[in-house]
Amino acid sequence: MNPLFQLSTRNYDKELELVRKAMQELETTCNVKNGFEIFPPSNMAGWTFFNLQLSSELLSVIETSGMMEGALGFRIGEQVKNFVGHYLESKGSQVRIKQINY
Repeated sequence: MNPLFQLSTRNYDKELELVRKAMQELETTCNVKNGFEIFPPSNMAGWTFFNLQLSSELLSVIETSGMMEGALGFRIGEQVKNFVGHYLESKGSQVRIKQINY
């Protein structure tokens, strides 16, 4: 199963570009093609929500490369969510991230 995360923001256009660029950089670092998918957004109460899904290949590289060292969480799904959230934040994104499926 590929992990699925819900991202939320009040500035979708700006954040979409930041997330896309950050994930493309992560793909390059991990030497993975088609490592993520961003799904169409939905709006509610001034927030825009969109889903980000990682490929199993990208996830495997992240888990085995030591990139998640220091990511907090009791379970691997929570650690991946925290890693992705901190990675996006380090690239300038201010989205909120929520784990939907792992």
